[in-house]
Amino acid sequence: MRIVFAGTPEPAVPSLQRFIDSERHEVLAVLTRPDAIAGRGRKVQRSPVGRLADEHGIPVLTPRRPAEPEFIERLTELAPDCCPVVAYGALLPQQVLDIPRFGWINLHFSLLPAWRGAAPVQAAIDAGDEITGASTFQIEAGLDTGPVFGVVTEKIAVTDTAGALLDRLAKTGAVLLEKTLDGVEDGTLQAVPQVQDGVSYAPKVPVEAGHIRWDQPALAINRRIRSVTPAPGAWTEVNGTRLKVGPVEMVEEVLPERTIEVRKSGVFVGTATTAVRLDQVQPQGKRMMSALDWARGARLQAGAVVE
Repeated sequence: MRIVFAGTPEPAVPSLQRFIDSERHEVLAVLTRPDAIAGRGRKVQRSPVGRLADEHGIPVLTPRRPAEPEFIERLTELAPDCCPVVAYGALLPQQVLDIPRFGWINLHFSLLPAWRGAAPVQAAIDAGDEITGASTFQIEAGLDTGPVFGVVTEKIAVTDTAGALLDRLAKTGAVLLEKTLDGVEDGTLQAVPQVQDGVSYAPKVPVEAGHIRWDQPALAINRRIRSVTPAPGAWTEVNGTRLKVGPVEMVEEVLPERTIEVRKSGVFVGTATTAVRLDQVQPQGKRMMSALDWARGARLQAGAVVE
């Protein structure tokens, strides 16, 4: 099958790699978001998908909007049979959806119709779901509403961060996406409309969502921190300075809410229920470090609190 692959971030890379390695499918070009300023050096960088395409000499298309006439003309010239999509990051107009004869097939990291939207993995962890997965579906005008071709399931471990879970789903989902295109081309796979029950939404997670609410139960805090790790990241404030917080450990002891207690065994913070022990933290302008090393250097006064 002749394809144009659409994707942008790191979780899309395993899928593109499978198509590059495939003897059955030919990658005509890659569609990805335009180069953007990123990283500590604030330099213009190619997307992870774009970099992989460059390494293999595959043409890279980076329209600011997929509705641009120049892009539509180029895609028409390429005449792909199908366009697989993994986290491309922009809405596709109907004129573009109509170009490939098998349409656009999306790999989405949830068990649809649960967690439609931009951040399904983060939402699943934050909600305390025990099982999630990935789905392939035919893209249509609605938000992740198209009929589903296939799914894979994945158990959510109690220690999973969004990053760790997404890494696993990216790999298993890549296999699912390739098999979906195989079945579509062979005519052995038909998409099934999504059920109307169980629909939920997972909008993009803003930086503000990472602000830890210490007046919540320890379990809710634990889930929220894991759901925003590594991005956009969980954070709190101590003495007016922002402190990034990595995943925490729940303990049985009860401490006054928001109070920090430093011991030889670690740094503990009180919540609405039992306390949590901090593991890794990152002060502003510094690298991640153990919470105990940070606390020793911060010279916290007795009764210090997090905000």
